[in-house]
Amino acid sequence: MEIFIILVAFSLAMDSFSVSVAGSLISERFRIRDALKVAFSFGFFQAVMPIIGWIAGMGVIGLIADFDHWVAFILLLIIGCRMIHESVCKRPDERRINIFNPYLLLVLSVATSIDALAAGLSLSLLEIQIFTPAAVTGFVTFLLSLFGLLVGRRSRNILLGKVEVVGGLILICLGIKILIEHLMMP
Repeated sequence: MEIFIILVAFSLAMDSFSVSVAGSLISERFRIRDALKVAFSFGFFQAVMPIIGWIAGMGVIGLIADFDHWVAFILLLIIGCRMIHESVCKRPDERRINIFNPYLLLVLSVATSIDALAAGLSLSLLEIQIFTPAAVTGFVTFLLSLFGLLVGRRSRNILLGKVEVVGGLILICLGIKILIEHLMMP
């Protein structure tokens, strides 16, 4: 059972890892305090959403399940396209998208944790208590997000003037992946 919980936690954390890499690629300034806030936000939402899904039950989740993948896709598509647009069309004095902005961080945290809501529902159907899997998922997401921020920051010099385009493409691909996964489900 422990291996199952860890595998679920890692699979749910991959979206947050990808967004962390993309976000740190484009951020002009990088402070460890800000990185910890991002990692905490992603970890917090990945821990809370399964609990909400577990509590919600079939009635409410049935309403959300029909369009949750579209919400995540649209949010990530908009943010990714905006990053690419600003990279191509911005003037040097214009600001970049900043993953450390609290409002953008909230949107990204929710968008990357929607799958965790469904995972919580699945765990309730399997009659698995939610608090240990939720805590493990939150912790794993925190660590992977922090690692993703550091990876993105280190890769920034390699990619030079293309960081916003690469970051935007990562977010768009992540949104497409989420959409395809849900559309291909029976």
